[in-house]
Amino acid sequence: MNARNEAAKTSELLKETIKKKVYTTEDIDALPEKKRAEIIDGELYMMAAPSLTHQRLLFSVSRKIADYIDRNNGNCEVLPAPFAVFLNDDHKNYLEPGITIVCDPDKLDEKGCHGAPDWIIEIVSQGNKPMDYFTKLFKYRSAGVREYWIVDPAKERVMVYRFEAKLMEEYSFGEDIPAGIFEGFSIYID
Repeated sequence: MNARNEAAKTSELLKETIKKKVYTTEDIDALPEKKRAEIIDGELYMMAAPSLTHQRLLFSVSRKIADYIDRNNGNCEVLPAPFAVFLNDDHKNYLEPGITIVCDPDKLDEKGCHGAPDWIIEIVSQGNKPMDYFTKLFKYRSAGVREYWIVDPAKERVMVYRFEAKLMEEYSFGEDIPAGIFEGFSIYID
């Protein structure tokens, strides 16, 4: 085998080795300060800093849900990002949803939520659309999340997935959007 073929073969083996790296929560812990990432099935996804619009929506929606829970003496907690969600007990899935609602206090500890939250809301940014609309949708559904909302400020639309009811609905900003896990509660996003 000549040197060129040997180098090409070595290069291909190196690429395969790099592709097969499985990331874990230890890699999250090793990130430099102020760097954020998520891990889905061992694949690492870096996260960009959120925009002003993202943060305004995050705060507004979180506050509305928390106010409803407080008014009704509920036991659920509203936890805005950054907040760790360990969907599986395998260290290969670590997510930081925009808003996480957990109604089982046994799932919570100082590190985050261990297991499927009851309700997750993701606010779409330009760089994470495929993640929110496809990858996370599948991951949350298969993990046992009861309800998942995708809030898309660019489209002024909200996709609502009620997994228990096998229901998907689409709403526009400016409409009352019912929350399936809380009877009689809806959110108006303007």
